[in-house]
Amino acid sequence: MMSRVHAPPRFKPGAAAPLFAALGDDTRLKLVLRLCSRGPQSITRLSEGSDVSRQAITKHLHMLGRAGLVQAKREGREQIWEIQPKRLSDAQRYLELISNRWDDAIERLRLMVEEDTAHHTD
Repeated sequence: MMSRVHAPPRFKPGAAAPLFAALGDDTRLKLVLRLCSRGPQSITRLSEGSDVSRQAITKHLHMLGRAGLVQAKREGREQIWEIQPKRLSDAQRYLELISNRWDDAIERLRLMVEEDTAHHTD
């Protein structure tokens, strides 16, 4: 039996392009991972131990923000950046949809091969 997982009605594949473009950069992916594992942080903390300048980190965070992956809130003089879990869930659902479609295609191929093999052995 083939499984069918459909994307939620409000989820459009075209909306995923900026999301995956933002995650496609090594520095931005590291920032997302760091925010996921360590929670909300300032640019100063996110820059610590990095070979990337604070200015570059800021640009990367703004791109992640435009993709809806992170959001900044002001605390005193600093901006604290935090991950937006809903947008990560969108990415996960889209990847599951792609994976399930591949699984379905592989299952259809398997059935065709088995059917063809059965016809040739008769």
